[in-house]
Amino acid sequence: MPTPDRTSLAAIVEAGCDLLEQGGPAKVTMQAVAERVGVRAPSLYKRVRDREALLQLVAEATVDDLGARLAASDRSLTALARVYRAFAHARPEGFRLMYSVSGSPEALARASEPVLSAARDAVGEERALEEARLLTAWATGFVSMELAGAFQLGGDVDQAFEYGLTRLSAP
Repeated sequence: MPTPDRTSLAAIVEAGCDLLEQGGPAKVTMQAVAERVGVRAPSLYKRVRDREALLQLVAEATVDDLGARLAASDRSLTALARVYRAFAHARPEGFRLMYSVSGSPEALARASEPVLSAARDAVGEERALEEARLLTAWATGFVSMELAGAFQLGGDVDQAFEYGLTRLSAP
């Protein structure tokens, strides 16, 4: 008779996401996740190949979370940038992980769709990809610097973000 399942892949990934935000990628270990979901570490290997696969699943769940938040916005380019920034502040370790672990092309396509759609509306089909990349690259750079504490010259960082959005949306 097979042993009953004591946890699910969804619970494992959720535990990994929680641990990531508590202490960064180093905190996401098979042992820590197992303790969090109430099983022994060897039991996790029935669902997840290894720690690298676990981090990939956590990164993909993070991308899906971001995509859902973007899709729930009003889908204007400025609203999408603000949602992106808010997401990075709410899940800074997940934000960093998204760019250090390659996710599935399907998850990335889902998360990118709202930005590409807004870019098409703003500049047309021919330039949509370039517009989406411009906004994403600027917002990612700004937020990454912000999270790293790199803005040391004073001034209001919120105002600087809004200034950047205004400049990007200027004709």
